[in-house]
Amino acid sequence: MKPFPRAEISRCALQSNLAQLRLIAPKSKIMAVVKANGYGHGLLNVAESVGILNYVQSVGKYHGGADGFGLARLEEALQLREGGVKGKLLLLEGFFRQSDLATLVTHNIDTVVHHESQLHMLETIKLDKPVTVWIKIDTGMHRIGFTLDQFEKVYQRLLHCPQVAKPIHLMTHFACADEPDNQMTQDQMNAFLQLIDGLDGDRTLANSAGTLFWPTSQADWIRPGIALYGISPVVGDRGVNHRLIPAMELVSNLIAVRDHKAGDSVGYGAFWTAKQDTRLGVVAIGYGDGYPRNAPEGTPVWINGRRVPIVGRVSMDMLTVDLGADAQDNVGDSVQLWGKALAVEEVAEHIGTIAYELVTKLTPRVVVELLD
Repeated sequence: MKPFPRAEISRCALQSNLAQLRLIAPKSKIMAVVKANGYGHGLLNVAESVGILNYVQSVGKYHGGADGFGLARLEEALQLREGGVKGKLLLLEGFFRQSDLATLVTHNIDTVVHHESQLHMLETIKLDKPVTVWIKIDTGMHRIGFTLDQFEKVYQRLLHCPQVAKPIHLMTHFACADEPDNQMTQDQMNAFLQLIDGLDGDRTLANSAGTLFWPTSQADWIRPGIALYGISPVVGDRGVNHRLIPAMELVSNLIAVRDHKAGDSVGYGAFWTAKQDTRLGVVAIGYGDGYPRNAPEGTPVWINGRRVPIVGRVSMDMLTVDLGADAQDNVGDSVQLWGKALAVEEVAEHIGTIAYELVTKLTPRVVVELLD
């Protein structure tokens, strides 16, 4: 028997999703976003599936795979380099320490620049060769990035900085692209394009939501994150609506099946009481594995071709489901918490969160297994 709980990652699904994103944005290069351990799918698993296996040494570029990878932290980028990834890497949060700059040069890693402190570090260091920079322009997200008023001065400083490779690349990030009817995304696009009109360098605006719902935002590069994993960024939507395939199936097993009488409770706090005689199943997964403790009664799981509801509180190592009075399920039967049979977007809606949180919060107790 395989270990459980486990997250089964489909290489074929990742590759299919990448191909579908190319169809959606045929004129754009793809910066596959693999931060947060590949959105919980395993950093090297994802890189191997959509990049490293498709790297053609003779021509020195990716063929059919991602054109680059976006990451949040330098440590993630170094993991990819150590894993053999030779393509473009971009630090989406930029560097945090001046000493990081030499590492970026050594390992050929691009960096976002979004703050005055980073400008100062670039201007007061001597590097063996220039570093490739993407200016983050704040067009409305108001999180990180230079304001529209700051941009020209920042651009000129970087243009005259010998430690910065030319041309300088340009980017922004959408605040509401996952709301297809929200005018703010178009306003952000307009502000960005007007500001950088006539400048050299690559441009990137579109995250997953931008790529799927705002085709005019696709530009030189798109930066798909959640869509690469077969998940829609829009609440109420499903990845399958865009011909995307869930890349993760979170599975475990029944470790107990027992008769349960009407009026009896189950679990901590006697939170749930049976209204009629039934059979309960105990599943070997809990909040110690990253399955949310606040999953309410009725949140579905998939057992033997049907949905059954969670009852009682999710505990650290186990959760309980109501199998039904006539259930024929047995100890050892497989349980899917989310995957192809049960969309993670639906599970997230029951719990009151987003699919991003579910897939990225799995703990090291969950075995992550890459399958074809």
